[in-house]
Amino acid sequence: MPTDHRDWYDTPLYYDIIFDADTPREATFLENVWASYGTKSRTRRLLEPACGSGRLITEMARRGWNVSGFDGNQRMLDFAKERLRQEGMKARLWADWMQSFTAPKTAHYDLAHCMVSTFKYLLTEADATACLQRVADSLKPGGVFALGLHLSDYASGQEAHERWVAKREDIEVVCNTHTWPANAKTRLEEMRTRLKITHAGRSHMQETRWNFRTYDARQMKTLLRRVPDLSLVASYDFTHDMESPRELDDSYADIVLILVRN
Repeated sequence: MPTDHRDWYDTPLYYDIIFDADTPREATFLENVWASYGTKSRTRRLLEPACGSGRLITEMARRGWNVSGFDGNQRMLDFAKERLRQEGMKARLWADWMQSFTAPKTAHYDLAHCMVSTFKYLLTEADATACLQRVADSLKPGGVFALGLHLSDYASGQEAHERWVAKREDIEVVCNTHTWPANAKTRLEEMRTRLKITHAGRSHMQETRWNFRTYDARQMKTLLRRVPDLSLVASYDFTHDMESPRELDDSYADIVLILVRN
C-alpha cells in the first residue's frame, strides 16, 4: 500500500477521530482541576493553546465555558470552526503560535490547558519558557494551567510504540506511533506516526515524522523555575484520576502538571 508523507495536522478529521474518544474524560478532569485548585469566578474563561481540531474547545463550550483557542495550522482551525458551527457553539479562535501568541487584551482566563504533549513541539528552552510566561500573563491571579506531556527516560535506550484504532461512521483510522530513544545531548526524540485510513472499503496510508523536545523530571523543574509567576501545586498521570495525585519525578512517563498563577 503506497504511503502519503504529510503532516497529520493537515488532515484534521483523521486526527480528530483518533483522539476524540478521550474528550469527555479530559473535560471532566479539567473542570475538577479548576474546582480543586482555581480561584472561583463566574466568568469561567478558558484558553487552549494549540487547540487542534477543536474537540475540547467544543466540549468545554458545551459545558458553559467562555472558550478561546488558537492553533498554528489553518486546516485545524477551519475544522474546529466548522465543528462549532455544526453544534451551535461559539468560541473565539485565531491563528497563532505557542511561543509568541497574543491573547485579546480584554481577556484574562480562569483556566488554560495543553493536554497531549503539544508543548514538546517547542524545541528550545527559550520557546518553552516564552510559552509558559505568555500563558501566565493570560491567566487571572489564581488561574490554573493544566500541562500534559510525556517525560523521557534517557537511560532506557528503548524504542516505544503505541497503537490506537478508532471509527466514526464509515471511516476507520488505525494510528501507529513510533518513538526512538531520547538523545540526552540534543534533548530531542524522533517520532513517526502512521495512519491507515479505511473509508467505504478503500484504504490508504499516511506518515508524519517530527522531533519532540525531551524532558525528565529534573529538566522540567528547571524550566518551571524560569517562570516564577506559575507555581506547581499538583501532578497527575494520564489516568486523570483526581484521587491519585503523583509527584513530579521519573517514576512514570505521562504527567499532567497543575500550575497556578501567583
